[in-house]
Amino acid sequence: MEQLTAAHRTLPFGTWVRVRNLRNEKTVEVRINDRGPFLDGRVIDLSRAAARRIDLIGPGTGKVRLEVIRAPIAAAGRFAVQVGAFRDRKNAERVRRDMESRYGAARLVQRSGDPALWRVLVGVEATESSAGELAGKIRREAGRHLEAFVVRLDSV
Repeated sequence: MEQLTAAHRTLPFGTWVRVRNLRNEKTVEVRINDRGPFLDGRVIDLSRAAARRIDLIGPGTGKVRLEVIRAPIAAAGRFAVQVGAFRDRKNAERVRRDMESRYGAARLVQRSGDPALWRVLVGVEATESSAGELAGKIRREAGRHLEAFVVRLDSV
């Protein structure tokens, strides 16, 4: 929390990003070291120290602009689509089975924390673009409100 770090859904771990608060033009440089945020409309989750630097502690959220300033060496990776995160493993497993029957590869990944969450990931795509196409297909075919977004598979 007190390091200049951030979470992003798809940027490779170790990527350095300049984040500009568009309200006050303050900037901070952070290293991507986690995955998230997992809320629609949010693109980055800053550590407390980083948020403090650009005056986002009080409001908690704000409009920002991201600029990748340094990518890690060998940034090639794989991507998947997250379709849910569940506290109850049985619920996650039910969704995983449904996604697997429709789209092939689907698996559960436990995210530690309190409480722990079971993430349902669909597919293994070579590019962010192809994973985005899969996410769009899942959203169109779901027939119900389903959040489906691209995540990077670094060590999952």
